[in-house]
Amino acid sequence: MGRRTLIVVIAVLGVVPVLSGLLGIVGGPAALPDGEAVNATVDGEYRFTNVFWLAAGLLIWWSLRRPQERAAVTRVILAIASLGAIPRLISIAVTGWPHPAFIGALVLELFVVPLVIWWHVRTFPPSGTNA
Repeated sequence: MGRRTLIVVIAVLGVVPVLSGLLGIVGGPAALPDGEAVNATVDGEYRFTNVFWLAAGLLIWWSLRRPQERAAVTRVILAIASLGAIPRLISIAVTGWPHPAFIGALVLELFVVPLVIWWHVRTFPPSGTNA
């Protein structure tokens, strides 16, 4: 599979943080599947955190405009998203299983995103290396 396919896959993956970040900022925790009203502290923290999620998606899209030059940006953001599986696993251990949509997110973070990072490294090798 070529570079164009990879870029399309990453661009589609970028939709997740952009849309969910915007939804989190505007709708708050109550907009989540199975979401409900929470206290002002949790609501404010949730909306604040979603600014970073939105920014991650926008940076992913920005990095794809020059994928070779901005490869490190793409990989760092994807790696951070993949590391998001760790707090999800902690949450499962502490509070139980989330809504199925978030089990899907966990699968993406644990399996799909690492594969995309691997694919990205093979497609856009670091400077000074051969593909």
